[in-house]
Amino acid sequence: MSVIKRVVKATTRKGKKVLTSREPQLVEGPKRAAFFWGRKTSELVRNLLKDLYVLKKPDAIFLNKKNNITVFENVTPVEAICKKYETPLFAMGSHSKKRPNNVVFGRMFNYSLLDMVELGIDTYEGLKDFAGAKVTLGVKPCLIFNGPWDQSDELKQLKSIFVDLFHKEHVEQLSLQGLEHAISFTVTPEGKIAVRSYKVLLKKSGLRTPRIELEEIGPRFDMSLRRSKLPSEDLMKQACKKPKELKVIKKKNIDKDALGNTKGRIHIGKQEIYKIQTRKMKGLKKTAREKKMEQLLKQQEKSTTNNVQKTKKMRIEIVE
Repeated sequence: MSVIKRVVKATTRKGKKVLTSREPQLVEGPKRAAFFWGRKTSELVRNLLKDLYVLKKPDAIFLNKKNNITVFENVTPVEAICKKYETPLFAMGSHSKKRPNNVVFGRMFNYSLLDMVELGIDTYEGLKDFAGAKVTLGVKPCLIFNGPWDQSDELKQLKSIFVDLFHKEHVEQLSLQGLEHAISFTVTPEGKIAVRSYKVLLKKSGLRTPRIELEEIGPRFDMSLRRSKLPSEDLMKQACKKPKELKVIKKKNIDKDALGNTKGRIHIGKQEIYKIQTRKMKGLKKTAREKKMEQLLKQQEKSTTNNVQKTKKMRIEIVE
């Protein structure tokens, strides 16, 4: 039997709103992430995923149920989970004798896998291990990347995944009081990735700008690269493509420096300063002597031009 594919239109106002929200938008909101685990997991991996879920909330979903998934052998179950919960990002934890304390971070594009990186957790300290107040829910964190992140394609892709994972709403301007949370990602000389989380404290300094101190609030963990599945150049180019409406039209003689300041270049013709209209004051008015001198100069210029023209005519007649 042949199955006829039909496009069912929404009959209610709420249904139309849901369908339009699922369509591609010019300015997308923060990407949602799904946190789940595979067949077997260790307590360390479960606690780590829970801490990452707390940092990502409210743009995240946590699934407690075990899933019979091996991502690098079969991606279809992960794609189904991400499509069901509308989560383009995912983090899956697993544990086995061959790969203990394993976490896979990945991204989707058009409901199919774009890229993923597998990491092994070497050391871990959770949120509960650090005393003190935590950051408020939904705070936009400041991401700090230290070390040679551009030395390999895996690290480049992992950096891009971390930026997407902790990125919140797009903001044009940010106040200093709104900067409460900072996450540091460091690549060590041994090739390990150290992740630290800090709360930003604004102290009195006696000046207009406050003194900034960092208080570690957790989680703190070190990871090492294991396996990865990188996208092709064409697929990555298609995923990063911007719509025409968001492309900035370059204006002539206007540039931006490294700090984002707009600089313009103006081309001005020859300026005749002596003809500029100034304020009419007695002190600025020309005297009778100055006026006579100007008239004499003009007469001399006219006479010199006439003499030049006469000499030119004489030369032409002599040549003929």
